[in-house]
Amino acid sequence: MSAAVITASGVAKSFGTTSVLSDITVDFPAGITGLLGSNGAGKTTLLSLVLGFEPRDGGNLTVLGHDPQTAGPEIRARIGYSPEHHHLPPDVQAADLVRHLAQLHGLPQQASTERASDALWLVGLGEERFRPIGTMSTGQRQRVKLAAAIAHDPELVLLDEPTDGLDPVQRDIMLELIHRVGTEYGISMVLSSHLLEEVERICDHVVIIANGVVIRSGNINEMRGGRTGVMVELDDGHELVAETLRKAGLIVNIVGSRLMVDAPPQPDADPYWIHDYIRDVVVWADVGLRRLGDQTTSLEDVFLESNDAAALGVST
Repeated sequence: MSAAVITASGVAKSFGTTSVLSDITVDFPAGITGLLGSNGAGKTTLLSLVLGFEPRDGGNLTVLGHDPQTAGPEIRARIGYSPEHHHLPPDVQAADLVRHLAQLHGLPQQASTERASDALWLVGLGEERFRPIGTMSTGQRQRVKLAAAIAHDPELVLLDEPTDGLDPVQRDIMLELIHRVGTEYGISMVLSSHLLEEVERICDHVVIIANGVVIRSGNINEMRGGRTGVMVELDDGHELVAETLRKAGLIVNIVGSRLMVDAPPQPDADPYWIHDYIRDVVVWADVGLRRLGDQTTSLEDVFLESNDAAALGVST
């Protein structure tokens, strides 16, 4: 993975007496990174600092090798941005809006016209590019914003809640487009969202913020992929099976119709011996087995654990 596209160290931002960001310290690597946090966590404020729209109150921030507070125009020429709001001019054709924004990013008139058309075709609005934006659906307007963010061929794209207001089908289309742009065209992307499923589905990395600080960051697969034990779902006989497994030295918790089973560390043992042993106990107990498989950590587990730790003031 190449050098970080965004590097923050101790970044702070307040509005009046309200502290929104108090200590943002994190690197955003190249690739697709999810910026995850509940509504009001400060995600949009952080993006505004990255774009140089707002001055920070403290700390250091580098975007594509520059400080956005002193090199805002240079950085914005290399960044695409899709804001959360839907306040697009209703009487303007989609092609005209995308062309105009491409020119603001430094493209000549002829090149901006061509790139606007290409970008709208890429997001599936080629046939609709001359329609007034006010006649478009929410899903189409979101795609217009994505086209505007990529028309000038940026190195980095910031997407603030890009699926806001979309139904499940439209959301799937938008996420597929974002993933395609990020992977096929090699554009680094930051997807700001409060929806775990979106981030887990298309992002390579995640940055989780809460209470104005970064509480967790890293590769998503490394965060969520750790095996935490074995899950057994039974029709009945939970107490009998659990007690038998405990007598063999296994750690068992009963959760509804499931048993969560783990074993003390055994460095020289086959890591999957426990599956065979549980199967044999279930057969011996003569109970119905619905499911037997590894229990792994999900991004939701990481998010909830990190937020709980943040609420207690504990670093993760």
